[in-house]
Order: sequence, then C-alpha cells, then structure tokens
Amino acid sequence: MWVDRLAREIGALGQAETATPERALDRMSAAAAREVPGCSAAIVVIWHDIAPGDDRSDESERVAGRHVVVDYGASHSDLATAFEYQYTTDEGPTVEAVREMRPVTVGDVLREERWPSYTSMAVQCGDRSSVTFPCKLEGEVVTFGVHAGRADAFDGDAVTPLMALLAEHAAVALHSAGRYTDVAREAAHMRRAMSVRAVIDQAKGIVMHARGCDADEAFAELRRVAQRNRMKVADVARSLVAEHAENSGR
Repeated sequence: MWVDRLAREIGALGQAETATPERALDRMSAAAAREVPGCSAAIVVIWHDIAPGDDRSDESERVAGRHVVVDYGASHSDLATAFEYQYTTDEGPTVEAVREMRPVTVGDVLREERWPSYTSMAVQCGDRSSVTFPCKLEGEVVTFGVHAGRADAFDGDAVTPLMALLAEHAAVALHSAGRYTDVAREAAHMRRAMSVRAVIDQAKGIVMHARGCDADEAFAELRRVAQRNRMKVADVARSLVAEHAENSGR
C-alpha cells in the first residue's frame, strides 16, 4: 500500500548518514506529492511554541502564545508562497492545524468561510483542497499537509488517519536527523522566521504607501515580482526594504 511505502521512505530519510533536517523536509514533501493519491503538492513544517520568558528567543515576550516556524519544506514553490501568506496573515489550514492541534481538512477552498483573506491566494497558488495533520514531539510540532489543485481531491475520513501516521514518521525522522537536539541551530531558525515575517510586513507597508493599495494587494505584488524573478517572497521583501532604507538616507 502506498502509505506503508511512503512511511518507510520517510523513516529512512532520518537514518541516512548525509541526512540534514533541511534536506529531509524537502525530500519528505516531494515524496508525499509523488506518492499520496490525488496530491499535487505537499508541505512539512516544524514549529516551536514560544512561551513567556523562553530564553531561545529575544522576542519571546512579544510573540508568546503563538507558534513560530523553525523550518519547512514544500514540494512546489506556489505552495511555499501560499504558506508564507498563511504565516504572515495567521490565516489558513496549516496555521489553524498547529494553533488548534487538530487535523484540518479543506474540501474546496472556494466553499470555505474560515479564512476569507486566504481564499484568493489559495486559488492563485492552485491550492483547492487539502488535509493537514499536526504531531507533537519533544516541545515541537510537525505539520504534514497534502494539497491538490482540484476540489474534493481527498476523502477526509480515509486520509486523515493515514496523515497521522505519516506525520508521526516525519517527526521521528526529523528527530533522528538532529533537529530537536540542536538547540542553537533551532534558535537561529526561529529568529530568522520571525525576521522574515517582520520584513514581509515592512515591504507590504512600503508597497501600500507607494501604490495606495491594501495589504492583500501589496502581498500579491510582492508575489508577482518573486515569481517573475524566480525568487522567494521573503528575498524580494528584504531587497525592497533595503532599497527603501537607502533611498530614505537611513
């Protein structure tokens, strides 16, 4: 059965001598997109729950009570863009799965009322239906999500328990690859993730001021520039903020 084959493949990623968390995340998402019936893209995300006084983050008090991305791997760049939008706006199936710590199934995003601002972005990125499952491991959370470009691609009752199995295998494999034992590296990734969120918000503000548009339109413009130049949205945002600072004489 495909789930057994995929579980073995995911488990093996954590045992390889050359395994790194980053490589494991990329390969897990690619394997899921290839093996799960109906799936056109997949994403695996590692999260850390910031608590007040958490000494692994200089900004722990400001973001206490929310999950911060440590790292992620997406099998397709459009799904990565959609996830970055979710993370920036705190709306969408992946952030809801980790926030509520329960599976989140989307039959058709066009029928959804839970995340109004996410609908347009999801459609643009070809994300019509999905199943996302969260799994806890040693103070961290791993979310494993499969996505499809067509509506009702997954049978939630059948796929959700299988996703639970895959999420557990992914968490164990990432543990074996060293993510959860490397505290310093984890802290660096958390700071980077929070920095990404901040710089995207700054860039959106610059675009909104320059064009007189709203936040969604500003993010859409950043995304268009990123796609046109084969860059990540975060990299486009950093470049815009740096250019704006230079032009402002700061």
